[in-house]
Amino acid sequence: MRRTGPSNSRKAPRDYMYQKAPNTEETTMAANPSTTATTLSITSPKFTDHGSIPTEYTCEGTDVSPPLQWSGAPAGTKSLVLIVDDPDAPDPKKPQRIYVHWVLYNIPPGTHGLPEDASPNKLPAGAREGLNDWKRVGYGGPCPPIGRHRYFFKLYALDTELSGLDQPTKAEVEQAMHGNIIAKAELVGTYEKTK
Repeated sequence: MRRTGPSNSRKAPRDYMYQKAPNTEETTMAANPSTTATTLSITSPKFTDHGSIPTEYTCEGTDVSPPLQWSGAPAGTKSLVLIVDDPDAPDPKKPQRIYVHWVLYNIPPGTHGLPEDASPNKLPAGAREGLNDWKRVGYGGPCPPIGRHRYFFKLYALDTELSGLDQPTKAEVEQAMHGNIIAKAELVGTYEKTK
């Protein structure tokens, strides 16, 4: 599990950007002095950070979402957002786009994770799903056409709930949460097809 945010050893500027990692998008965080040092974290009992995602959670298995656990949402969190994407599409040696696998928003702040196979009837009350890049709502597991890809499970704590969205894309959710992010955590899994 990797935590992302400003270091406690230096004063964070009032407004700052996460560094843009290769093949990932920039994310603006809200300036909030009481929550800039975050302890937000996300893990899965089924794979370690930068470890291999089990086949059952991919297109070669049952293609259900893995169980996830998180903790450390800062005071003032009004909702959580989870975005799962692959920055290595279609070929990790020559990535051309970020492929979106799952978009969840308005997850209640008191929630501490999601069960395996988090289908709509298993989601926390109030949580909503957006469109993935298969143009469908819900989770779509890893299915890389070539090579071993990375899958970023990105959890955001927001100081607001998102309104006015109806099956939004990742870009629409990111636009809606712009300026309202008070903490972020990442879990990275990898997968390469066996067939």
